[in-house]
Amino acid sequence: MRFTWYPPLKLLLLRYRYKYGIAIPEYTKIGPGFFINRFGNIMINGDAIIGANCNVTHGSMLGQMNRGPNQGSPILGDDVFLAAGSKVIGKITIGNRAAVGANAVVTKPVPDDAVVGGIPARIISMNGSDGYINRRVDPDYTTRFRAVS
Repeated sequence: MRFTWYPPLKLLLLRYRYKYGIAIPEYTKIGPGFFINRFGNIMINGDAIIGANCNVTHGSMLGQMNRGPNQGSPILGDDVFLAAGSKVIGKITIGNRAAVGANAVVTKPVPDDAVVGGIPARIISMNGSDGYINRRVDPDYTTRFRAVS
């Protein structure tokens, strides 16, 4: 299987990565309900962890930091919204139901229900991502589906 299906599927993945401008490695851990709203220039590091029902818009990036105290890749909680052009860099945690504003650069942890914006990102409010999450899926959906089949 590894030598028959993997090479052509990897080539197909690379072709679509350049065609649509979305780079999400095949080994990235992504929860159910992940939604890309507007395609183009979305870069996600393969070691990033994305929770359930996260929404990402165009120009967003989940990047790795190679040195310093936040060395590593981001961890997103459930129901996180990343607005256009937002950048989350380093091994930091974005809390559940958090929202990252347009063109914000996040380099520090974000608590649950926080809205951050600016460069560097600061907490703007504690209203969270309520109303911004599209195509919500029950996080237990995949567990129930596997149990039934």
